[in-house]
Amino acid sequence: MKKNRKIRIFMTLTSLMFLAMSYFSRALEKETALDAKVKAFLDKMKYEWTDMNVPEADGKLMYDLIIKNNFKSALELGTSTGHSGLWIAWALSKTGGKLTTVEIDDGLYQEALANFKEAGLSDYIDARLADAHQLVEELKGPFDFVFIDADKDWYTNYAKALIPKLEAGGCIAAHNVFEPRPGWRGGYGRGFYEYMKSLPEFETSMLAVGSTLAVSYKAKKRQ
Repeated sequence: MKKNRKIRIFMTLTSLMFLAMSYFSRALEKETALDAKVKAFLDKMKYEWTDMNVPEADGKLMYDLIIKNNFKSALELGTSTGHSGLWIAWALSKTGGKLTTVEIDDGLYQEALANFKEAGLSDYIDARLADAHQLVEELKGPFDFVFIDADKDWYTNYAKALIPKLEAGGCIAAHNVFEPRPGWRGGYGRGFYEYMKSLPEFETSMLAVGSTLAVSYKAKKRQ
């Protein structure tokens, strides 16, 4: 009797193991299929991103940043036709997160929607046609990743509105920002960069050499 019981237990455990393997296999196939679809779309559009979209290199930098930090709740101001949003949402598909992206121009917004759909990432994106000046005040958050690529002279105002909604350990990234240097007053985003550098709860720097992405990490809460 004991021997039969052991055999039944073994068979049950074996069945459960195969069920688990089958589940993870299907999950992996689904993930691989999405990756292939996104890659194919990005390859197809490689030289088609105009309308002030970010370059591919900056898209990849944000993709890596989101996965590295396991960010899940992202906000983008300035969708354009969706290039940056695709990289962000693709990374969020790995972390189990979602992107809220805001665009004020209806033509760009509609084109972005079509791009998100063709790339297979619509389920990871909540695209809003709205004025970000107003919407940032209304959004509840919290967010752990914010990407600002809208009107440059409003960057600091966006940051002030969103900092209270940014989780500890979260990040604000901004495009077209140049770090001021001795003898050079800087260009776009100078005031924003200096403002973020002045905040003691943030660590601000340029993300990479040659990139115009500035990143500001909010300090984590002490245990």
